[in-house]
Amino acid sequence: MQAALKRAGREWSIATGADRIRGVFRAEWAHHSPLVEEALGKQMLALLVQLEVACTAADDLAGAVEDAFPQYPDADTLLSFPGLGVQFGARVLAEIGDDRNRFADARGLKACAGLSPITRASGKKSSVSRRWVKNDRLNHAGYLWTFAAITRSPGAKVHYRRRRDHGDWRCAAQRNLFNRMIGQLYCCLQHNRTYDEAVAFPESGAAAQAGAA
Repeated sequence: MQAALKRAGREWSIATGADRIRGVFRAEWAHHSPLVEEALGKQMLALLVQLEVACTAADDLAGAVEDAFPQYPDADTLLSFPGLGVQFGARVLAEIGDDRNRFADARGLKACAGLSPITRASGKKSSVSRRWVKNDRLNHAGYLWTFAAITRSPGAKVHYRRRRDHGDWRCAAQRNLFNRMIGQLYCCLQHNRTYDEAVAFPESGAAAQAGAA
């Protein structure tokens, strides 16, 4: 019990905390009747069996993706982007699809990902709000993608910090970066190109050269 508390980051009153938790677990009011406890135990064993099957299926699926995705014609393009590995690249591809004519332009893909804002106007009033109707799976993958890209791409990191310094919250800055990255991905897929840091974030390279000068 004390070792578990230390692994969780507890630094003070470890022995006292372990004794208190042990007392809670051993108290009579924490128990059900023997028949109920036996039934709950069987239920828990059944759930553990289901969890083991689900974990095995997830591992098998991950292995299948590792084998199949690199054979896809556009795999090199997707894997060239910072933050996109085999699993994430396959996930993004599954949501975008392989039909090059599915989206008329990059704005269509961004709208699908929930990145294009919606402007509503009535009379003299207008408002700009987030797009709530979107591909939630692609949108969620984008946040994870940009989170990884910030640590792997100098341009992405500079862009993200610039948005934060501009006043954006973390999620808004990541959404802005995702908008930039997915636009680059659309362009690369349309023209059979791989990711180029200097093209994706030319302002970051110019800033670095100015700083060196």
